[in-house]
Amino acid sequence: MNGALHGGEDGGAPVAHDFSSNASPLGPPPTLWRAVQQADRRHYPDPAYRALRNHLAAAHDCSTTQVLPASGGTEAIRRLTLAARLEGCAEVWVPAPGFGDYALAAQALDLPVHGYARVQDICPTGAALVWACDPCNPTGALLQAADWATLAALPDTRLVVDQAYAPLCLDGTPLTPPASAWRLVCPNKALGLTGVRAAYLLAPEQDLALCERLLRLAPSWVLSAEGQALLTHWPGADTATWLADARAQLRAWGQAQQALLQALGWACRPSSTNFCLAQPPAGATANPAAALRRHGVRVRDAASFGLAGWLRLSIQPPASQQALAGAWQAVQGHSPS
Repeated sequence: MNGALHGGEDGGAPVAHDFSSNASPLGPPPTLWRAVQQADRRHYPDPAYRALRNHLAAAHDCSTTQVLPASGGTEAIRRLTLAARLEGCAEVWVPAPGFGDYALAAQALDLPVHGYARVQDICPTGAALVWACDPCNPTGALLQAADWATLAALPDTRLVVDQAYAPLCLDGTPLTPPASAWRLVCPNKALGLTGVRAAYLLAPEQDLALCERLLRLAPSWVLSAEGQALLTHWPGADTATWLADARAQLRAWGQAQQALLQALGWACRPSSTNFCLAQPPAGATANPAAALRRHGVRVRDAASFGLAGWLRLSIQPPASQQALAGAWQAVQGHSPS
């Protein structure tokens, strides 16, 4: 509705094989899924989400006042940007390439937006909101210790770290952000439940005034009963075990998928996550994403990230990988072998 481009449903006919969404194809952990299905839809949740906030605070070893539920990552991005604007933010810095909603939220409030390829390029001229994504969407790159040191030293800035893909990191481990950073936790991609809109912000101790403003800006019942159930079970031991197993499976599938793409002649950029950027051979077809879509395979055209000619593909099961190979051969005018 706001012009943002995302993976997943695109308004066209359903497809059997979807590489465009970064959600895990393995679905949710059974215990968590049962809790979501059995959520009490007959009654309002507690509008203050006291039990949930206490529970998440204990999991993160922080105070309850630092935990702010949100109806998904994009709602949190919009609300935090608005709160920062009301607190005097004059400009916004976003990773480029990066998730488009950071910039859209700022542009909706007439805030100047600056893209950065390296954190060393960030040079605010006034009170600034700085977004980081670790690992980054769409590159899958992890921030290094030197990057965090640079970000922590920026003057007159609020740093927000989007950790949506940290649970889906397959190569390496994300480093802990500075204590001064806000953190955005979006579990539904790792859980394969993107239809359940639920996330939360973790505020730094020194920014509780902005925390209070964010609470006042939130709509009543920002989480549905299903979202509350999802977040309640997110930090559980069962979920952690399931996620570790899921990462092992995705790692194995990812190695096979990388080999397949290379066999098809595609160039692949390194990635630490369950998705990567890949480029079909030059001149293969004018619009690879649209061509594959016509053959029942959806991929994410990375042109909206400023990466014309590149596609973003999430790791999918072997059957979908073979479907991708067959669709590409059909696009090239070859019969699948």
